[in-house]
Amino acid sequence: MTTNPSLNREIKLIAFDADDTLWVNEHHYRNAEHSFADMMSPYCSHEKAIDALLQKEKENLPLLGYGSKPFIISLVECGIELSGGTLDNNQIKNLIALGKETIGRNMELYPDAEPVLQKLFGRYPLVLATKGDLKEQESKVERSGLKKYFTSIEIMSEKHQGNYLKIIDQHGLEPRDFVMVGNSFRSDILPVLEIGGNAVYIPSDIIWAHEVVEESSHPNLVKLENLTQLPGLFNIQ
Repeated sequence: MTTNPSLNREIKLIAFDADDTLWVNEHHYRNAEHSFADMMSPYCSHEKAIDALLQKEKENLPLLGYGSKPFIISLVECGIELSGGTLDNNQIKNLIALGKETIGRNMELYPDAEPVLQKLFGRYPLVLATKGDLKEQESKVERSGLKKYFTSIEIMSEKHQGNYLKIIDQHGLEPRDFVMVGNSFRSDILPVLEIGGNAVYIPSDIIWAHEVVEESSHPNLVKLENLTQLPGLFNIQ
């Protein structure tokens, strides 16, 4: 993995991940996980509650996908199972309310997000490439105030090679012309490298357990400490 930042190829399209790359997201879920564990304290340990919730989310992913709505379902299902089916209506309502707190929150952009987009805007076509519930992600994009910087918004159910190739094909480019910027090695980096594209990896402080994979080096991969370093890869000050 390159830690001395440079991109050797002529990039023609830059794509950005959204959650935990441009704005805070996982932090809200992590807080909800710990609140859930507190609510489950009469039935099990804090650690067991969080492990059980993560397992339930993993089980529900193939059918329900990503976002706050599947998270709410996982909270309720997991709560019922951990309690042995003894939760009353008010407790279930509290779990639903806990999940809803992750929806519609005030957007918290990373301080460098908009200044970096401003520097790149007009010099390169920019694409926002995110995954999750369509309505939820559309709402985040609108509320972020960043939509104006992107030529297109791509909301995927999953980030895999085929969906990245669709973005590249829509712009009449080859994978070597494309770079993806994101915080998830599993979703933002590996699929792009596997199709011959370029990737800029900016690790976030918190990442969902499902997104954790072993990191590796690649000639087309650059690792940065933060977004402020990104314009320098394109000789923009």
